[in-house]
Amino acid sequence: MGSGQTVAVFGAYGHTGRFVVAELVERGFVPVLSGRDEEKLKALAHETGLEARPATVGDPEALDRALAGTAAVINAAGPFASTTGPVIEAALRARIPYLDVAAELEANIDTFAHFADRARDAGAVIVPAMAFFGGLGDLLATAAMGDWTEADEAHIAYALSSWHPTAGTRLSGAVSRERRGERRMRYTGGQWEYRTDAAPTVEWRFPEPMGARQVIGEFTMADVVTVPSHLSIPDVTTYMTVEAVRDIAAPGTPAPSAADDSGRSDQTFLVDAVVRSGGAERRAVARGQDIYAVTAPLVVEALERVLTGRTRTVGVASAGEIFDAPDFLRALSPHITLELLP
Repeated sequence: MGSGQTVAVFGAYGHTGRFVVAELVERGFVPVLSGRDEEKLKALAHETGLEARPATVGDPEALDRALAGTAAVINAAGPFASTTGPVIEAALRARIPYLDVAAELEANIDTFAHFADRARDAGAVIVPAMAFFGGLGDLLATAAMGDWTEADEAHIAYALSSWHPTAGTRLSGAVSRERRGERRMRYTGGQWEYRTDAAPTVEWRFPEPMGARQVIGEFTMADVVTVPSHLSIPDVTTYMTVEAVRDIAAPGTPAPSAADDSGRSDQTFLVDAVVRSGGAERRAVARGQDIYAVTAPLVVEALERVLTGRTRTVGVASAGEIFDAPDFLRALSPHITLELLP
């Protein structure tokens, strides 16, 4: 467990950041609260009794003070297009591991592109997208691969009972759309492709008892960055149930509300990861509650493994590359149920 190690959480007062702070405390770490809004930080510090160190991404000295003496930093502050670069730079200066929960495609692509060589040469650990989107799907696809060294295609389908987006999710989505314009992205033939046509609606057969559901095909999420970053799979596609897409697209959909004492909403999820090679197919399935809340045990489990040396590489690495995927997923058993199907 954490044994009292201090961990900086940038964006600690956000919806996901609060779950991360609570999970760190539960595991014996001491969070150091940081972020750009000094008043929100003060309120959270008063509520939790934890130290607050305000910092903005445009002030490297403040970021250095925020990370001083900490064992690692978790970035939970979106839009990540603005925060990942400066916080990674601060982590490299402090010589501590960096993990984030970014779901933004462009932010994750930038992290791999801009920091891979520097992090590897420095022996540093940078784990992007260590969250529900990006991390969990990558772990599932990697576990499903088993002893395969390559596959023809990977498909990751999401079934959410509802999707009440946080303000941060809406803001990150707006930033991504601004960078991308009217185009959408898909990963095919081992490269990124930009398209202007509408994403297709198709049928996906989820494991029973859910069965066949209508999904938006090529609903490209962070897994399409993380999976091919280390697995030899030229075609990676993610899908989302149409009801969840309608929820997040509607401007009037409210933010998530707590349904239990932990703050989790009543949202449920099923993630169905399928890899195919030739005529063979392998599958890994995860079920759980609240995509924002489950991000906390994902990133804190990753943190604990990084700090205890249970890693497979250094540099910029996704969850499936740096960790033992089946073992990691089994460690999440209090939070998800897992099936590995041949």
